[in-house]
Amino acid sequence: MRKTSIGIGLIGIGVIGGAVARVLRDRADRLSAQVGVPVELRRVKIADIDLTRPIIAEFPRELFTTDEADFWATPGIDIVVEAIGGEFPAFEYLEKALRSGKHVVSSNKEVIAKHAAELLDLARRNNVGLRFEAAVGGGIPLLQPFQYDLSANEIKGIYAIINGTTNYILTRMAREGIEFSEALKQAQSLGYAERNPANDIEGFDSVYKLSIMSMLAFQTEVKPDDIYREGITKLEARDFKYAEELGFVIKLLAIAKESEGEIELRVHPVFLPRDYFLAKVDGVFNAVLTTGDLVGDVIFSGQGAGPAPTSSAVVADVLASAQEAASGVGNRMRWRLDGGKRLRPMADINTRYYFRLNVADKPGVLAHIAGIFGDNNISISSVIQKEVDETTESAEVVIMTHPARESAVRQAVEALDRLDTIKAVNNFIRVGI
Repeated sequence: MRKTSIGIGLIGIGVIGGAVARVLRDRADRLSAQVGVPVELRRVKIADIDLTRPIIAEFPRELFTTDEADFWATPGIDIVVEAIGGEFPAFEYLEKALRSGKHVVSSNKEVIAKHAAELLDLARRNNVGLRFEAAVGGGIPLLQPFQYDLSANEIKGIYAIINGTTNYILTRMAREGIEFSEALKQAQSLGYAERNPANDIEGFDSVYKLSIMSMLAFQTEVKPDDIYREGITKLEARDFKYAEELGFVIKLLAIAKESEGEIELRVHPVFLPRDYFLAKVDGVFNAVLTTGDLVGDVIFSGQGAGPAPTSSAVVADVLASAQEAASGVGNRMRWRLDGGKRLRPMADINTRYYFRLNVADKPGVLAHIAGIFGDNNISISSVIQKEVDETTESAEVVIMTHPARESAVRQAVEALDRLDTIKAVNNFIRVGI
């Protein structure tokens, strides 16, 4: 049955919710013209604390409610937009909206990454849409291409710089030669990093986004816990100095690769050759390189965060949902989670490695290191002895390997830690993709 108007219920009026509310208000005529019937923001569910936000004064007071029952009882809501973030209570709100036969739009990467399968099932059973383009890459069109434009392809790889905060920090460390703590302070002072930045710097944000992209690309349920994760907190200025000398840059990369029915999923710092496309993506910019068997390499790039780009993606999803609701069309989603692909254990991956060791400055040390690497079937590409500290009688050694198995590298690190002549394995970083 066709509708004569489309009502929207918004949950949350923070940075993203506020931007969405303003777009829905300021562009109401344009949006209504595109849908063919009036599109109206009819109710906004807020927390008591939100009453102090200046944006509340920009709208009629009766638009807002702090009462959950009042929000759900509002007549004429066809689409629920969730913009509060976090797993709970956001998941319960999305679940209730879908069970109530309402289309859902969300920018919540954590909820989608952790609960996509059950939310997708609810949407299908209740014949409504579930859209979340803004959950990955903000305003960069990433998820729709996986569902539509690239759907004829077998996706072979996803290589992504997908967190602007960490990319800004790594850019500053590389360009200014500063330590992580100073670069983080810069990011926080500019508003790129939260007061508690753990979600970004420990790689959780990138894991959520890679989980969502992988589900769409490989049609297999991928939980965040399935993805190997390392953050950027162990990186030091020395690593960037040596990377530059060796012809590399360091990026936090989200990687998904499919081969022989297995999917390899990981988020961690990577040495990338300096002439590689992703190595040149700096500051708060994001970029995703996708490889399909038919199209080859496809690149998406832009500012992946912020209220304006994110509201662009949210409202685009609202428009698509409104057009379906206005036409009496229910669930049109084309993606499914079919399963059938095995997740490759991190221990089984093969790649090159960079090691930075602090060793005793005495004869025979390099021979001991080479022996441990040889025992674990790790071939050394190059060894460079760097600075010698005469006070502590120690030296810094940088080693690059040929491709090796992750499990073997882990065993070698444990063996190095047991050597009296090895003062510290300061870092080891994977090289290339």
